[in-house]
Amino acid sequence: MAISLAQGLGLSIFAVLAGLDSWLEVFYIFRPIISCTVAGLILGDVRIGIIAGGLTELAFAGLTPAGGTQPPNPAVCGIMTVVIAHTTGVAPATAMSLSLPFAMLMQYILLMFYSVFSVFMPVMDKAAAEADTKKFARPAWLMMAIVCAAFFIVIFLSSYAAQQPMQALVEAMPQWLIHGFELSGAALPAVGFAMLLKVLLRVEYTPYLLLGFVVASFINFSNVLPAAVIGVVFAMIEFFRDKKNKTIQDQIDEMKANGTGGGDQDGI
Repeated sequence: MAISLAQGLGLSIFAVLAGLDSWLEVFYIFRPIISCTVAGLILGDVRIGIIAGGLTELAFAGLTPAGGTQPPNPAVCGIMTVVIAHTTGVAPATAMSLSLPFAMLMQYILLMFYSVFSVFMPVMDKAAAEADTKKFARPAWLMMAIVCAAFFIVIFLSSYAAQQPMQALVEAMPQWLIHGFELSGAALPAVGFAMLLKVLLRVEYTPYLLLGFVVASFINFSNVLPAAVIGVVFAMIEFFRDKKNKTIQDQIDEMKANGTGGGDQDGI
């Protein structure tokens, strides 16, 4: 399905908001589960947006900017996944693989901005030393305007201006290549979730992981609500147990500080 000028502008305006949020990391609307859903809403295909959002969010679960590093941009990847799936008719998993070059293009643009924007640092340091807030704010506003313009141009050109060449490229691909993109797109969520587990998984939470695997193996995948409810139950158990242990530890620390407990004679 073709994208109209109004839809292209809508996607580009949302890309400005999501891109600026990915730059500042305030509201996290740049995450694929949000950007894909909004893109699907703009294109009138919310179902594709939600499906693409779930797949892309899992793929980017372990990719987070740290220091000067910049992963492929999740906002651009989310929007372009929905755009490609909507315009070419391919599966969301295939569209996610095809959208990665656009996300990597935005990644390199942002990395270039990191280097170029360093020229503003002496000006901002001088303004901060002089307590000149207006002079300090001008470069910051300029940098944000440049970032917003970059997101607008990339998404507008990719989603609206280049939709015919992009559709022709997908149609020219052999079936085996499209199937390969589909398989790689289906594997990316597992890779992203594995990267997240590598950072967050603790030994004491391994039983919950194994239990979740067993539950997921025996439920109907058209209804994952039971597994989600079980996860919420165990999360609540851990939350209240940690809260109770913290309260007890605070009481023990207070008794030790007051000299009223915590010694060998009272068994604590």
